[in-house]
Amino acid sequence: MIESRHTISVLVNNQPGVLQRVAGLFGRRGYNIDSITVGASEEPGLSRMIIVTNGDDATMEQIEKQLYKLIDVIKVIDLSSNPNVEREVALIKVASEPSARPEILGVVETFRASVVDIGPSAMIVQAVGSTDKIDAIVELLKPYGIRELSRTGVTAMIRSLK
Repeated sequence: MIESRHTISVLVNNQPGVLQRVAGLFGRRGYNIDSITVGASEEPGLSRMIIVTNGDDATMEQIEKQLYKLIDVIKVIDLSSNPNVEREVALIKVASEPSARPEILGVVETFRASVVDIGPSAMIVQAVGSTDKIDAIVELLKPYGIRELSRTGVTAMIRSLK
């Protein structure tokens, strides 16, 4: 029973309280949610939740069964069992006195991130990529002084193989 990271796609009716019921299901059973994103899907009236959690295969099977018991859940897919694309967006406000800006811009360019705002003593960097990439750029920007950090959480899709 090896515990691993799983990314789950949950298609739900776009109704008040659905997010609370899904999150509550995880909490009641002692499962942690590392990341959750919710937004409109390709189907009118349906939303897609992307949930990142950890567990072994038996735990994941249990989570899937419990999710299907919720009335507004239409479809559950463990994206981790297929080749997939995962992305996260981060906005990072970094202290940036003019003398430090060239070094910070070097980090930004290395990660193919972008500066979306510059003020007298700080700049906001936007980074898009895998969770590991976001973690890495955050670590490299820490020495300059991160004033604020906002991350979206993971969104994902199964790759088109045909």
